Amino acid sequence: MGTIADWRLKIKNMAEDLLADWGIVAIVFLVALASFGLGRLSSLQEERTAVSIRSASMQVAAMSAGGLVVASRSGSTYHYPWCPGADTILERNKVWFVDEAAAKAAGLTPARNCKGLQ
Repeated sequence: MGTIADWRLKIKNMAEDLLADWGIVAIVFLVALASFGLGRLSSLQEERTAVSIRSASMQVAAMSAGGLVVASRSGSTYHYPWCPGADTILERNKVWFVDEAAAKAAGLTPARNCKGLQ
């Protein structure tokens, strides 16, 4: 037979050999099984909200029929109507020109903060 210490050593070696051979395989299998199970569980509980597609509401802004460029009565520069400088001019002080040439002929210079003006 053997002593208890011999049996203990024999069992310990057998457990280490078994774990070395099948332990890695068992751990990989259990992790894969747990991952698959959690994935299935999460897909069953997930409720997706419906996607709704709405058309964007757009408002057409009316452009003044005065002309292509605008200037102030007391100013020395002209702007396109959509430029920030044109927004600061009061309606009663706006002077409209048909084109840039007409504004230049009146002695005005293009505004620097309005892109596209020459």
